[in-house]
Amino acid sequence: MGSGRWSTDVYAAAAGYRAATGTSAFAYSDSGARKAHPALDPNGVTVRESRDSGEHPQSTPIAVLFDVTGSMGTVPRVLQTKLPQLLGLLTRKGYATDPHLMFGAVGDATCDRVPLQIGQFESDNRMDEDLARIVLEGGGGGQRTESYELAMYFMARHTALDSVARRGRRGYLFLIGDEMPYARVKPKEVKRFIGDDLREPIAVEAILAELQRTFDVYYIIPTAAGWGGDPEILAYWRRLLGQQVIELDDLDAVCETIALTVGLGEEAIDLDGGLADLADVGSTAGASVGRALAPVRTGRPALVRAPLALGPSRGVSGNERL
Repeated sequence: MGSGRWSTDVYAAAAGYRAATGTSAFAYSDSGARKAHPALDPNGVTVRESRDSGEHPQSTPIAVLFDVTGSMGTVPRVLQTKLPQLLGLLTRKGYATDPHLMFGAVGDATCDRVPLQIGQFESDNRMDEDLARIVLEGGGGGQRTESYELAMYFMARHTALDSVARRGRRGYLFLIGDEMPYARVKPKEVKRFIGDDLREPIAVEAILAELQRTFDVYYIIPTAAGWGGDPEILAYWRRLLGQQVIELDDLDAVCETIALTVGLGEEAIDLDGGLADLADVGSTAGASVGRALAPVRTGRPALVRAPLALGPSRGVSGNERL
């Protein structure tokens, strides 16, 4: 996937139609949906692809997966309203070449009906359609854990990126939430929600190491969310990801934060330049973004060799590296 080009005019026309007819931007969820939309259901999906094309010869895959439980349920609504600004910074400001965006959602596989939703990598207005199909479940188990490890498993074993295979360039994966993952990927949950036959559990550290072969992984934690100020949760993610944990004090600044993080990673800007760009496009998020990204290291990690092909049931230990 990843063909076509984004049109702000098409987005604006769709928003205008919804406003005129009183239709929600998340009509699928707001209509009472209790199962994943077929376009976002990961069960049985072989692979989600970010491929180069004549239109987009240097694709940059960017995946954004967010918690839709509890107080985090507003995240996709913020993303939807600010999508043109995100695309504008990535493309018009030159932060990333040929960006392919994927949106998805994470819940709790121990209790939620829809604990994992994964869209396609898109470069046109179909990314807005994927956002609109997400079920905003609003549940969660209440125990400070969500199934991020299940999302990591899918992204590690069910994505294919030309940026990695052809250029040795990892994609970007942003997880947005305020809770911890479960300690391990569970075979029963993988079978039920993805369809793979996993022989044994995988520790979250091991699946993260596998995932980091193909993605630079960031965790954005809104400090004002339900568990956003919990020091144990913050320390846990910092142990996993180090400086690639981003504390954000204004949830409305999430799109700008993602865009500037990519711009920094691609070495297209420095932080001061990115904050100037925000002011230039009329964003008021500069102060929050500046505080959030000041501790984040800049520059793209070293080029990596494309990973070996992994079968759907192969385990990877935490010691395996390319």
